[in-house]
Amino acid sequence: MTETRPKPTPRPAPESLPYWKAAHEHRLSLPRCDDCERFWFPPSRSCPHCLSANFAFQDVSGRGKIFSFVTFHRVYNPAFEGDVPYVVALVELEEGPRLLTNIFGIPHEEVRCEMPVEVVFDDVDAQTSVPKFRPVA
Repeated sequence: MTETRPKPTPRPAPESLPYWKAAHEHRLSLPRCDDCERFWFPPSRSCPHCLSANFAFQDVSGRGKIFSFVTFHRVYNPAFEGDVPYVVALVELEEGPRLLTNIFGIPHEEVRCEMPVEVVFDDVDAQTSVPKFRPVA
């Protein structure tokens, strides 16, 4: 009999708290610069494009495409043993930024680069929801 271990949950840095709060509300929200009007990810204290500290979090569409991916067939953490094989992908959002995430809702053999995807939220526990992506229906 295998012991089931809880999966690790995110430990947000102060600059990413708005991102995780929005995810808990099932919204995908990213920092957007007030000066150059570009989005970025991961959240930071200033815009990586123009270095401005003037920004606010803004909801994005949650739609994008798979830029790159890898399928994990090996168990690196016992908490993920029941998930193997699973896909970790870099998803390029319509708004530009790329997010490292999981792809589900499709056999791992069918995942392809450029595949259109949309965000869904995995409610890990009462405080944490993790954005993941599935193919667009």
